[in-house]
Amino acid sequence: MKNKILVSVIIPVYNGENYIEEAIKSVIDQEYHSKEIIVVNDGSIDKTEEIVSNLNLDNLKLINTKNYGQASAINTGIYSASGNIVGYLSADDIFKPKLLTHIVNEFLKNPKVA
Repeated sequence: MKNKILVSVIIPVYNGENYIEEAIKSVIDQEYHSKEIIVVNDGSIDKTEEIVSNLNLDNLKLINTKNYGQASAINTGIYSASGNIVGYLSADDIFKPKLLTHIVNEFLKNPKVA
């Protein structure tokens, strides 16, 4: 039942060529499988767009915008999200492998959690 809940992970990024792939990989490698990854490229002028585009993942969406800042990039990702649960990961950070499983389990225990 829990793998039927889609989790949307938004990754806002600006000039993140040195770490975006590792952040995305930490979401891909999650124990929990029902997820989508939305990378919002906030006007990067480095190779961020190329790196993300070359990953060719079915559950990854890349949105390119002008540089409006992190909050705007997160909001853009939220508007594009299809998940029942939506969260974000900073592009220079990683998720531990069981994080999404833990989050989904907590929502199943208490659906009023926000």
